[in-house]
Amino acid sequence: MAGIGFELRKLLRHDDYLGIAKAYTYAGIIGAGPWVVSIIGVVLLGILSINYVIPRVLVSQFQTSVTYLISTSLIFSGIFQLAFTRYVADRLFAHEHDVVLPNLNGLLTLVMGLATIVAAVVCFTLFPDQGFVYRLLLFATFTILCGVWVVAVMLTGLKHYRAIVAAFVVAYGTTLGVGLLLRPFGLIGLMFAFLLGQFLLFTGLLAVVYRQYHSRHFIAFDFLRPGRLYGSLLASGLLYNAAIWADKYVFWFTPVTSQAIIGPLRASAIYDLPIFLAYLSIIPGMAVFLMRVETEFVEYYDRFYDAVREGGTLSHIRNMRNGMVISARNGVFDIIKIQSITALCAFVAGPSVLHFFGISGLYVPLFNVDVVGASLQVALMGILNIFFYLDRRSRVAALTAMFFGLNLTLTIISTHLGLYYYGYGFVLSLLICVLIGLGWLDRDMERVEYQTFMMQDWAH
Repeated sequence: MAGIGFELRKLLRHDDYLGIAKAYTYAGIIGAGPWVVSIIGVVLLGILSINYVIPRVLVSQFQTSVTYLISTSLIFSGIFQLAFTRYVADRLFAHEHDVVLPNLNGLLTLVMGLATIVAAVVCFTLFPDQGFVYRLLLFATFTILCGVWVVAVMLTGLKHYRAIVAAFVVAYGTTLGVGLLLRPFGLIGLMFAFLLGQFLLFTGLLAVVYRQYHSRHFIAFDFLRPGRLYGSLLASGLLYNAAIWADKYVFWFTPVTSQAIIGPLRASAIYDLPIFLAYLSIIPGMAVFLMRVETEFVEYYDRFYDAVREGGTLSHIRNMRNGMVISARNGVFDIIKIQSITALCAFVAGPSVLHFFGISGLYVPLFNVDVVGASLQVALMGILNIFFYLDRRSRVAALTAMFFGLNLTLTIISTHLGLYYYGYGFVLSLLICVLIGLGWLDRDMERVEYQTFMMQDWAH
């Protein structure tokens, strides 16, 4: 998240309601994650097309296709996302700014090249009954999405968040506008609109990176040298993205909870919309947490480690450490408070929202359970964020592995127990991870001086 704090503090300097509103808006968009924004755009396009695309099943085929594209591309590219972010941070700390751009191009070449091979095999072997144009659009969109997620990693090191938010607005505005124009072409028209939007997003984000970083070299693979990428971060990036989608895939491929949509792709009418609506509730919590962490915790964090590196007095180091601990705890407690309020509002509004989308009131309990799960996921994201600042990579790897294993296992069990247990696997897995994470975080924060001075590998 390096860089976002600078932008948020700059917005807050205006000391008026407009500046505060802008700061929380940016924090919400960046904190909630681009995939949430992506799915919002896709669902909105589907809603606006439902009465114009005949037969209506084509809209379901579009939304299902895009959901699989987003999930699989996130998991596929996730293995490099955290590790490359750390590589870039290390290079910037060493003042090697000129290696960032060529290595980003190298990573894009590697990831998108592998994505091309995988997409070609999957799209042209597992979809024999679909037309060539659909398979070609599926293939191209997956490859571009992998590039989008890789470039999005670079956002953590940039300060031009207005340009980044603008890129998302333009991309999904284009998808929505072109999609509405191409509705008469059915599934192909909607898929082309989404591909066009992702291409604009990819080129727009890449342009922001090119403006920020300069180099005499175009491509490099220095990040692949031994010791440049941490194995724990490679595992964490893969496992975290896989964990987020584990419960969805279980519901998609359990026959009693799903139905075939197009080719081998399945969807769960019971689970998909309630969990999506529940995920919208994470935006307030993430916005508040990032505002707290990136405008208060980071200041104490920087002062603490500056004092350590520059030989500050023991009392000053302890004061900065205490401020860091207090702000981190306040940030987590803020998540709990805000998400509790958000959850209560969602419980009240849930029946009306589900009725608006044509979902039976029988699914209100499932929606409520999913809201609790989404709120716990915000807490886990906050805990992981602080562990990253403390460079506790092993903690992150353990928590993400635990989240993936528990979410997968408990969700499978819940689907076998019956309708009244749907969603509880997701909630219980997150509850366990959050409680364990809080315990580890409390212990590490109490021992931060010891870990800083005695347990760091100074060679890195």
